[in-house]
Amino acid sequence: MTRGVGKVVCDITISIDGYSAGLNQTEERPFGDDGGDGSGDRLHAWMFDTPDENRAEIDQFATASAFIMGRNMFGPVRGGWDRQWNGWWGDKPPFHTPVFVLTHHPRDPQPMDGGTTYHFVTDGIESALAQARAAAGDGDVTIAGGATTINQYLVAGLVDELRLHIVPLTLGAGTRLFEGVPSLKLEQLASRAATSVTHLTYRVLS
Repeated sequence: MTRGVGKVVCDITISIDGYSAGLNQTEERPFGDDGGDGSGDRLHAWMFDTPDENRAEIDQFATASAFIMGRNMFGPVRGGWDRQWNGWWGDKPPFHTPVFVLTHHPRDPQPMDGGTTYHFVTDGIESALAQARAAAGDGDVTIAGGATTINQYLVAGLVDELRLHIVPLTLGAGTRLFEGVPSLKLEQLASRAATSVTHLTYRVLS
């Protein structure tokens, strides 16, 4: 468990059976087989179709002072950086802070419009967290996903708070939160049901 001024928070949307993405992810279908067109319209509809109802959770996500994400969340490019892929979010990503991307392939930092700069970390999750903490100062670091990356941080005991947005659909297969994670003791801090999602917040005790 980390100890410092800011918290280390994992924030992720999952199906009711625990998946953050279905099978067969591609550039055109970043969330794979989700029962829709694969663009994530079903899994993340709560953010885009009913933003006013879920404004508190959307705004809370944006309060992080630095972010960490896995390479698969950043984009579909695998192996060496054979093209200038700058994320799914266009020229002005929604993070507005430093974002540390886990990868095995070195790449220079990529500044974007609106205050986001992508930093590519090749020496593991603890190095990414140390860099994110340094960038965040007294603020929180949010691990935005995907589930495989969050699972690694949970196994390492580096998470203070877990925010889950649970959508009432099942995917049956894909990338699953808590896969390979040993038993966790959690303290529930908040719970709120909305039309198409239930928001849960837990403190990770052990």
